[in-house]
Amino acid sequence: MALYSEKVMDHFRNPRNIGVIENADGIGEVGNAKCGDIMKMYLKIEDDVIVDVKFETFGCASAIASSSMATELIKGKPVAEALELTNKAVAEALDGLPAYKMHCSVLAEEAIQNALEDYYQKHPEKKKE
Repeated sequence: MALYSEKVMDHFRNPRNIGVIENADGIGEVGNAKCGDIMKMYLKIEDDVIVDVKFETFGCASAIASSSMATELIKGKPVAEALELTNKAVAEALDGLPAYKMHCSVLAEEAIQNALEDYYQKHPEKKKE
């Protein structure tokens, strides 16, 4: 049995949405000191929809694949939907991650949450209670 699913390997080898968004509406950065993974997410938001999302990740195959998949899952979606993205959804979309790599999907979830928090700090009028 392979350690990683084909989807993980595909997103690792051909990551989607990699890069930086200049003047991003929201930027979130998280890191895991234990494994050394660092993830940075950039969001472009128009009319409460994530019109573009990019990431920079320094880390293992799981971290890169999780970042890539997470961006795919929220791109074009309303902010409210992105706020509900869970690490479990990211891992499931990748057809699973090894248990000891689940923290990579948690990083992806946290990076998106942080980027959305950043967006709301910059645009407090957009925050819905």
